[in-house]
Amino acid sequence: MAGSDTAPFLSQADDPDDGPVPGPPGLPGPVGNPKSGEPEIRDREGLQRITGLSQSRSTLIVAVLCYINLLNYMDRFTVAGVLPDIEQFFSIGDSSSGLIQTVFISSYMVLAPVFGYLGDRYNRKYLMCGGIAFWSLVTLGSSFIPRERFWLLLLTRGLVGVGEASYSTIAPTLIADLFVADQRSQMLSVFYFAIPVGSGLGYIAGSKVKDVAGDWHWALRVTPGLGVVAVLLLFVVVREPPRGAVERHSGSPPLSPTSWWADLRALARNPSFILSSLGFTAVAFVTGSLALWAPAFLLRSRVVLGETPPCLPGDSCSSSDSLIFGLITCLTGVLGVGLGVEISRRLRRFNPRADPLVCAAGLLGSAPFLFLSLACARGSIVATYIFIFIGETLLSMNWAIVADILLYVVIPTRRSTAEAFQIVLSHLLGDAGSPYLIGLISDRLRRSWPPSFLSEFRALQFSLMLCAFVGALGGAAFLGTAMFIEGDRRRAQLHVQGLLNEVGPTDDRIVVPQRGRSTRVPVSSVLI
Repeated sequence: MAGSDTAPFLSQADDPDDGPVPGPPGLPGPVGNPKSGEPEIRDREGLQRITGLSQSRSTLIVAVLCYINLLNYMDRFTVAGVLPDIEQFFSIGDSSSGLIQTVFISSYMVLAPVFGYLGDRYNRKYLMCGGIAFWSLVTLGSSFIPRERFWLLLLTRGLVGVGEASYSTIAPTLIADLFVADQRSQMLSVFYFAIPVGSGLGYIAGSKVKDVAGDWHWALRVTPGLGVVAVLLLFVVVREPPRGAVERHSGSPPLSPTSWWADLRALARNPSFILSSLGFTAVAFVTGSLALWAPAFLLRSRVVLGETPPCLPGDSCSSSDSLIFGLITCLTGVLGVGLGVEISRRLRRFNPRADPLVCAAGLLGSAPFLFLSLACARGSIVATYIFIFIGETLLSMNWAIVADILLYVVIPTRRSTAEAFQIVLSHLLGDAGSPYLIGLISDRLRRSWPPSFLSEFRALQFSLMLCAFVGALGGAAFLGTAMFIEGDRRRAQLHVQGLLNEVGPTDDRIVVPQRGRSTRVPVSSVLI
């Protein structure tokens, strides 16, 4: 077929050289032939013929998805940028402040499986449009809540999770159905640049809009208008590509969705998916804690050092730390995501386990720097910012790589469900509870010390040190992923090519032609 070759599947190189794929001797057909078990990697004309979309149109679709991803994270962290003002307005403590993020993440986590199921079976474009429109309306409504109705702010932040669940579980699968190989990795890296950049812009927009308007409520009214633009762009630009078509051989039959329970059983038996999701859960725990509490911690550090006045009732709190932390988040995000993708791309030439190893190095390397940033905060705010910069850069190396791992170890008809359950796991054990847990530990520590600005600082300092320990655990999970990544990726390849049938919970077998008839061969006899 014109335009096809034998390049590695997706963005991974299972074999460092171009030799034959190992298989049992004497087996005829695709399994024993060099590279014929690999999907065909099409050129631009081949991809356009399959998807019905030109290269420029596909790139424009990714640009729209990146804009919406940036907007989602910008809205999520606008609240963190004005958190001291929200605490003063509603007269709440650290534990109640942590609930704002916890309620949102909990709603997002519960709804993700619903949209994952729908995203594997129905039109993804319209699901995203409805979710983003609803999210924009609820966000706008949350800016008009009176000070005696804090519970209503929690409710609206929970409803915002509807929009984010509809988008986050679906958008990466659209990119996977538009691009393959290195192009997919490049597009995913661009897509995930939007997470740290959007988070940083949330801090910046929250703090600066509050300063200009003189009222923190206006910070919550920026993203709803941009959300209307996002819905219009989705309607006009985005088209639904066929699921998994770019990864199949020209003669392979299209994949059909299986039952939801079958999808869950298959994902539960995929150790690379489970372990990488646990590793990403540690990333979510650390980033969720820092996202909400880092600006408040930095403000308390400056108060203790005598560099800024304390935030007293009735006064507007200083927003300089939110602005600086937002800029650091933007810069470290771009640097970390790009660095992680490039290091992984180069290492794949020599080591097919490069992706989980790079993720492990990023998490294990970030833990000591995050600890040092907390330990140095009472002595030097400059040293604290330097260590935060290094720690966040290493932490950001994971974002695009984890998404790529999921896409090549899970077959196309299960990817939205896999995205959804990775979201559930990472938020259930990660950032759904971490902001509240940090705030709760801080409040408990403060009660045991005499009231002072120093005790407020020390309580939050000690509680945030939990992040370094969780980061080290996440690094261990990615090291475990490296043990299984090659076999799980090969299983996904063979399934997409129609060479692997699921005939039972523990009896996956490959169908190969043997003397004119189909013969089932155990997977273990052909997998490396």
